[in-house]
Amino acid sequence: MGNSSWFEGYELSGRACEKVGFFFSRSTILTAGLTLVFGVLPLKLAAQDNTPSKGTGSSVQLMQPPAQGQSTPPITVTLQDALERARKNDPAYLSAVLDAKSASEDRIQARAALLPNISATTQYLGTQGDGGKISDGRFVTNDGIHVYRAWGVLHQELTPGTFMATGLKKAKAAEALAKAKSEIARRGLTVTVSKDFYGLVVAQRKYATAQQAVDQTKHFFDITQEAEREGQGPHSDALKAEIQYRLQEQAFDEAKLAMEDARLTLAVLLFPTLNENFSVVDDLDSAQALPAFAEVQAMAEKENPDLRVAIEIARQSDLDVTAAKTAFFPTLVVDTDYGIEANCFALRCKRASFPDVGVVPNLGYFLTAALNIPVWDWGTLRSKLHQAEYKRQAAKATLNQEQQLKITQLYAAYNEAAVARSAVDASRHTAELAAESLRLVNLRYQGGASPATEVVDAQNTLLTARNAYIDAQARFRAGLAGLQTMTGTF
Repeated sequence: MGNSSWFEGYELSGRACEKVGFFFSRSTILTAGLTLVFGVLPLKLAAQDNTPSKGTGSSVQLMQPPAQGQSTPPITVTLQDALERARKNDPAYLSAVLDAKSASEDRIQARAALLPNISATTQYLGTQGDGGKISDGRFVTNDGIHVYRAWGVLHQELTPGTFMATGLKKAKAAEALAKAKSEIARRGLTVTVSKDFYGLVVAQRKYATAQQAVDQTKHFFDITQEAEREGQGPHSDALKAEIQYRLQEQAFDEAKLAMEDARLTLAVLLFPTLNENFSVVDDLDSAQALPAFAEVQAMAEKENPDLRVAIEIARQSDLDVTAAKTAFFPTLVVDTDYGIEANCFALRCKRASFPDVGVVPNLGYFLTAALNIPVWDWGTLRSKLHQAEYKRQAAKATLNQEQQLKITQLYAAYNEAAVARSAVDASRHTAELAAESLRLVNLRYQGGASPATEVVDAQNTLLTARNAYIDAQARFRAGLAGLQTMTGTF
């Protein structure tokens, strides 16, 4: 091949010397022959059996969960399918969704609290008498020893909070806050599922790349062995090829392990019971384009749930201050009762205390109105007002900080996605160049113009370039998912 390694592992004879174009004196040939016999030959004998050991390839058996549903074809899962399955199983996301539904019920209850409520009550009051001396019995509030009540009660509290609907507004703000948090949980789950989904896709691609690398190195090893047997190649080339082959076998086992780990990680998210009988759709090559920054910024202003959380917290703090201020004003409670309160359970009967009047109607109403005016509470209401104002100041500071932070994060996420997109195109071209380089180096080696080290370097370069291309695609997908946590789906 044009270097000194060509001579290793060969008998040094005049024919061999003529083949490579060198001329040696007899003494030089004798010295080289002795060196070959006592130095190189033992090494050659020790390495005669340089065929890979039995069981080459992936000899490691990985443990897997018991097969479930293997009698049926595997489920084909797209990214959208994976997201829908994860949303049905993830406890954190389900908790956020249920909190939002509970907040919606709180809003319904707060709205109902502003309206009058109607209740019905039926009572019997048995009063101890005085042996007929007094018809009313012993309690002056009762006009007989038998009193029956059957009322329909209309209750209404009229406060400044009622007229301003403060409670309802707070409930609406709490509902909006809970919905924003559930949206944050949904988008966070989307990022997690996307990373795990494409983590499996990447692991499968790297597994296939490792298989190709093993096949390439095995083929090169076969070529070097054949060349050595025919006396056309040195033993060092075969050793180099075998080392490369065995290293790629180890890399193949690692790739297989990574693929199985990625499958287990995704299976936990997708299925209520551990099930690996599924396959994912590889759509890394069909990633959507990155929108212009102006469009992304407009979407973030409208669809950013983190910013919406800060806004609703500030809104709640404003309403807390309003509620604390209205607590200083009087409240009016009105109860209207309609029904009967008589000595007999009927619409008409005689009054025990007025027997001469005869039968009179029992059905009627009475109205109770209570005006409560806060006079002195040792500063409790004022202290609550101060607390609400302090919380409002903190909420406004948090909102301002959140706005600045989200703008910064938006720029950072967009730039990350843009760089990742550029890396996809660059790494694709690099992988194509590496494949072409390996093809040319193989031709040069077969033609005797390149050493084995160049072939090994070209193989390693191709493997690195292909894996870098796969990683760049996954990075771009992750960048898009991260950007969409602030903008929503685009």
